[in-house]
Amino acid sequence: MRIIVCGGAGFIGSNFVRVRVREHEDQILVLDKLTYAGRRESLADIEQEPGFTFLQGAIESEQDVERALGALPGVEAIVNFAAETHVDRSIEAPDAFVRTNVLGTFTLLEAARRHSLRLIQISTDEVYGSIEQGSFNETSPLLPSSPYSASKAGADLLVQSYHRTHGLQACICRGSNNYGPYQYPEKLIPLMVLNALEGEHLPIYGDGLQVRNWLFVTDFAAAIGRVLEAGAAGEVYNVGGPDECANIDIVRQIVALTGAAETQIEHIRDRPGHDRRYSLSSERVEALGWSPAVGLAEGLARTVEWYRRNRAWWEPIRSGDYRAYYERHYGRALTGS
Repeated sequence: MRIIVCGGAGFIGSNFVRVRVREHEDQILVLDKLTYAGRRESLADIEQEPGFTFLQGAIESEQDVERALGALPGVEAIVNFAAETHVDRSIEAPDAFVRTNVLGTFTLLEAARRHSLRLIQISTDEVYGSIEQGSFNETSPLLPSSPYSASKAGADLLVQSYHRTHGLQACICRGSNNYGPYQYPEKLIPLMVLNALEGEHLPIYGDGLQVRNWLFVTDFAAAIGRVLEAGAAGEVYNVGGPDECANIDIVRQIVALTGAAETQIEHIRDRPGHDRRYSLSSERVEALGWSPAVGLAEGLARTVEWYRRNRAWWEPIRSGDYRAYYERHYGRALTGS
């Protein structure tokens, strides 16, 4: 296929691009603004692959989007990973989330409508809010708790409106908590892995009993691929991981895998509006032939090993603006290299 992947230099996007280029031999153009979490280094191993092209630009810019469309003749679909994604940052500075996640999605929808393209919108389980028991399905009401999840819910509703109003060939993929290689270390698992490796404290919000449905990133990439190839226009597809686990138990597993000490764990004040539990039912995407291949124990071990072996990828992050953000957010400076 010929696909424009927006946000393809980010965590999930770069893993999706790698799968599609190497396993499906797709023609891929990545459009990415290269914000703090979008990094060319995450695509370094596939830059020279046949059919891969990179273009720096913002999805909220109609000019940039049209430039991308013109650079990939015969494009068939847009897959939109481009988003501001960190809940903590959305509480601190929500304007960027509205601009990229809502306005950017609108700009892509207009482009897809003008050019009669298929669009796959990548969303999140957080649009549903928290659930004490059971699992959300695709018809569950949206009840977002943070500016981040509200901006993603708004984008999802725009996508659905363009299908209903204009007949746009669009689908939405809502993933549970992703983890794996190339994830920026503001998120729980890479933050804890790197802090454990560097002998730092391991800051846990509240009691740490928030439960998440963990999905290895290549499994999510595979599910998105099935929706791209076989998903029904106008449908939402939930993609949940095979294992639930409380945050504190994730951190304890990371401690064991890295050889860190449990005394490094530090409980800190919980963040506002922190959802207690996420869980997704995946029957609809499973009906397309998808199932998760990587369980949490295997995936976590693979993730820790990847960060061990790829210091050249993450060391520049921890020596830059990330250090200032970390100190501002957690009230403690990083002491490691």
